[in-house]
Amino acid sequence: MKEVFADTLYWVAIVKPGDPYAKGAKQAEEDLGEFITVTTDEVLAEFLTSLSKGGAVLRKIAANMVHAILDNPNVKVVPQSRDSFLKGLELYKNRTDKKYSLTDCVSMNVMKNKKISEALTHDHHFEQEGFKNLMKK
Repeated sequence: MKEVFADTLYWVAIVKPGDPYAKGAKQAEEDLGEFITVTTDEVLAEFLTSLSKGGAVLRKIAANMVHAILDNPNVKVVPQSRDSFLKGLELYKNRTDKKYSLTDCVSMNVMKNKKISEALTHDHHFEQEGFKNLMKK
């Protein structure tokens, strides 16, 4: 089955009420049909961080979502490691002309290693590295 990378923007879009990318996330899922989702511990940490100021209800929803992601057999979560951090740091260091976050760099490395070409995101940084963004606003 096809593997597709899920970026932070995707996870936020499917959880946060009124998110401007929610429609694009839903449409991308429908267009893909059956697929395996790949994400990283770093993406999940960034997801939780991005929703941390949303109040008690949204924080609970976010935490429950991460537990559901970790328990879902159709989602592969690549664990964070010193090696992934250092390789992400190397890409970060080598792209000083870009505005990639460290999480983006780790994610891009995972995509390259797993030969994944498509991402559930609207983040143009992925396109700058040659990946296809599947979400539209």
